[in-house]
Amino acid sequence: MGTPDFAVPSLKILHDNKFDITSVVTVPDKPMGRGLRVHYSKVKEYALSNNLNILQPENLKDSEFINKIKNQYPDLIVVVAFRILPNEIINIPKSATINLHASLLPKYRGAAPINWAIINGEKETGLTTFFIKEKIDTGNIILQKQIPIMEDEDYGSLYSRLSLEGADLLLETVIQISKKEFNLTEQTESLASPAPKIFKEDCRIKWDNESFKIHNLIRGLSPIPGAFCFCENKILKIFKTKLSDIKSESDSGKLIIKEKKLFTNTPDYLLEILELQLEGKKKMKSFEFINSIPKNKEIILY
Repeated sequence: MGTPDFAVPSLKILHDNKFDITSVVTVPDKPMGRGLRVHYSKVKEYALSNNLNILQPENLKDSEFINKIKNQYPDLIVVVAFRILPNEIINIPKSATINLHASLLPKYRGAAPINWAIINGEKETGLTTFFIKEKIDTGNIILQKQIPIMEDEDYGSLYSRLSLEGADLLLETVIQISKKEFNLTEQTESLASPAPKIFKEDCRIKWDNESFKIHNLIRGLSPIPGAFCFCENKILKIFKTKLSDIKSESDSGKLIIKEKKLFTNTPDYLLEILELQLEGKKKMKSFEFINSIPKNKEIILY
């Protein structure tokens, strides 16, 4: 069970290793774009190209869907980046229902563990496979793998790395379960921390924060959904920045050009802006933005 491209390497590795995949469960097709063309999930695209049976329930509690799963008598249900399952589904398999989660549980429980790990300036994250319980991300841990977060890594690059590393961890987990050779570890509730869904207001850059906090916010939201602020009443998304050791010299949010580089002031140090996109324009490098600014024009981001 899965939806985005994050889940595809996990599905592929199980399929390549000849596990009997009775069904692939993913979200219903959705019309998208100006022409409202029907859009398939990345998981469905892989399933179609490999002639796998596909189920796309609107409602996971629908009795017809639940009966379809029951009638396949699965030994195991594997969940990667999907929806919250009702107990009626969790309890169907002979062995268990397991999940691959992109954090070192119980740290960063929730929908956006990769984003929040970077936003919070973590130097390390990881992957966890665990048995699913009714309460989200709380089940007993099967395997974990620690993954370093590179200094200037953003959400997109870490997401890609974790999806590939996660597939390997999931394969090892499924093999252990199939052989009944696994050990379980209970999660320590006192170490739990949340990683809730990212909303628009979470993406707003607050220029009165220290430069490293702004830098981490931008990294944690790049390339999507993108951290943003306002520039002359237009939305400005910022995708890449670089920390500097140059002390700020003006009001927070004020843009400064130094040696053909674009900086903004914060309460402590100047923050170099490398990639950005002004509303109605394409994504651009800082030098392109600099070339579009009238000479000596004062611009303050807010």
